[in-house]
Amino acid sequence: MKNDFRVNMDEYLPLRDVVFKTLRQAILKGELEPGERLMEIQLAERLGVSRTPIREAIRKLELEGLVLMIPRKGAEVAKISENNLRDVLEVRRSLEELAIDLACQRMTEEELSELKKTEERFAKAIQTGEVMEIAQTDESYHEIIYNSTKNQKLVQILNNLREQMYRYRLEYIKDEDKRQILLVEHDHIIKALSLRHVQEAKMAIREHIDNQEITILKNLKEQGNDIQRKISVRGN
Repeated sequence: MKNDFRVNMDEYLPLRDVVFKTLRQAILKGELEPGERLMEIQLAERLGVSRTPIREAIRKLELEGLVLMIPRKGAEVAKISENNLRDVLEVRRSLEELAIDLACQRMTEEELSELKKTEERFAKAIQTGEVMEIAQTDESYHEIIYNSTKNQKLVQILNNLREQMYRYRLEYIKDEDKRQILLVEHDHIIKALSLRHVQEAKMAIREHIDNQEITILKNLKEQGNDIQRKISVRGN
């Protein structure tokens, strides 16, 4: 286990939420690696807390798909799965197209202005190259679109899906070559929303998600090939 992460006890949150947030960030940043076992005692000692908030955090992480419970083995960090990625993106693609349709009809000028400001912050984050900041501003961008639909049920479902997508979003953003493409895609979406062109907006959001799927699947295959090469080298 890498020992880079710490609990920030200054946060105004219940301890169980602080522990959950700490472990979640450690998984998303790769400080807890895919396939790594999550030992309650070890984590409790590392974070200076009892086993109870660790256990509660692991249960919540399992619901998000970040942790797997293996029979007779315990909890481990879930590997990034091609099947899970496709499943999540199929659902996201349909829901985002609905959201962008409603946003074209219901987004206010104030919300559109806030979307443009968020895109400016996103562009600045890309310039600095800070992955977590890029991911957070990207999330904020999409959240404005979700909220502009004025459909709370849709927002709730998309926010739940967003949690499951966060890891894949980070995987996509790590590819520096794709960051400028993200900016262009965001601008296309804003232009379509500004003009209230539903079909153009739906096409832009579909392309946005399709490119994400293609890139992440490519990266996963390359990572798999790297692992196989390492195994072959060890075998020789």
